[in-house]
Amino acid sequence: MDIFRNMNLFVEVAKASSFRRAADVLGLPNSTVSRRIAELERDVGLRLFNRSTRRVELTEGGRLYFDNCQRIIQEATLAHQELTHLQAQPSGVIRASMPVDFSVIYLSPLLADFSRRYPGIRFSLDLTPNQADLVGDPVDVAIRMGPPKDQSLIARPIARLGTVLVAAPDYLQRRGSPEQPQDLSGHECLRMKDAPWVLFHRDGSSQSVEVGGQFIANSRGLLQQLALSGQGIVQTADSWVQADLAAQRLVRVLPDWTPPVVSAYALTATRLLPAKVRVFIDYLVANMAQADQGLS
Repeated sequence: MDIFRNMNLFVEVAKASSFRRAADVLGLPNSTVSRRIAELERDVGLRLFNRSTRRVELTEGGRLYFDNCQRIIQEATLAHQELTHLQAQPSGVIRASMPVDFSVIYLSPLLADFSRRYPGIRFSLDLTPNQADLVGDPVDVAIRMGPPKDQSLIARPIARLGTVLVAAPDYLQRRGSPEQPQDLSGHECLRMKDAPWVLFHRDGSSQSVEVGGQFIANSRGLLQQLALSGQGIVQTADSWVQADLAAQRLVRVLPDWTPPVVSAYALTATRLLPAKVRVFIDYLVANMAQADQGLS
């Protein structure tokens, strides 16, 4: 049991890269943390950390031990939950990181329904476009658009969103309507990053276009509002703009061409998930497609 406790303490020190910060998290004296890590190193016969006045870093052996310890602790925690709660009615707090626009448009009605089905589950939501550190940050699950760059994360697809090019009628009256993809290079293009746009024709062909404009933003909602105010052409999910298209506040641009489909993923650091997180992701997988159709 002492070894297991020391393994848990070791994982906290590795995550914090600091004996003192780990001691604060665990509510232990810093001297106790240092002593127990030294005991663990004697037990395994290996130095686990390189220590300096500024930082505590894992040794090569420590990194290997960290991966194994984290897995063992997760398995033990889930086994304990199985026995004590029988997982019949999941409860607890889900700490989730989500992009703002996607959450407001798609997830808010689903969260309301989910909370009625699982009243014992509470949420702490961080609405940010930035990738959460699922190992170092206190996050159980992250919802992100597009596949993760970190291949160590477990990515489960929850939705596929068709996309369109749209602009306000007054913008097109001022600047003219592009007739082919390359015409976009002479327009104000409202974009998420400074990169070419790739468009697909309905016949299966594709073109890459160098685009520019005054605005780059990490909020699709903001870019859509800029398009509504006549600032340019934007790529967006077609289900996000159905009401604006119907009211002719926005119109399709290059209707025979579409940007790539955007996929949404639920990201976790491990496949060993507490019941509260597992049922939430399962719920999103089962209900996101229906929610998208409802917005279309």
